[in-house]
Amino acid sequence: MSEAFKPNIAVVYYSSTGTVHQLAETIATGASEAGAEVRLLRVAELAPKEVIANVQPWADHTAATEHIPVATPEDINWADAVIFGTPTRFGNVASQLKQFLDTLGGLWAQGLLADKVYSAFTSTSQLHGGQESTLLALYNSIYHFGGFVVPPGFTDPVKFADGNPYGTSHVTGAQGEIPVDSTARASGAFQGRRIADVTRTLKAGRAATA
Repeated sequence: MSEAFKPNIAVVYYSSTGTVHQLAETIATGASEAGAEVRLLRVAELAPKEVIANVQPWADHTAATEHIPVATPEDINWADAVIFGTPTRFGNVASQLKQFLDTLGGLWAQGLLADKVYSAFTSTSQLHGGQESTLLALYNSIYHFGGFVVPPGFTDPVKFADGNPYGTSHVTGAQGEIPVDSTARASGAFQGRRIADVTRTLKAGRAATA
């Protein structure tokens, strides 16, 4: 692959107890194995430290991921493609990720969010607990950016196993007792590869017509 067309991909996510983080790692690995330069980034936590400390899985995950860089608008400007991850919150985007999106107004005003590739992934505690509505709500922001929404669709056999064409997703169970399984990991890896391939094709096409 020509280095000139090597895609820069930012995987930007929020995760409280680790499920979305695991999906983010899998997606980042898939994109990297497909030849992309990848930044794995978490968004800033908004919850008070004393609240986090009272929920042991949340506190444990927060401590375990302190080394992961916090996403900034510069990371989005750098990226040719952005893959956002969020758990569902009443069928919608988690406030931590939404707050980060709201910081991108400066880039948006300059047209710097347009013409990038975007995709997304999520998790819920219950089956059909808002996975599709969360991803569709997140994609609403991309329409305002002027970006290209590239979902995984049913473009690989693994998507018929996980059943979600909008993005990689996983059901954790009410208490998070269902670990991220091989189907979700395979779906995430595929989504990462797909975004890398589409973004590389887009870069090459632009160069050919420049």
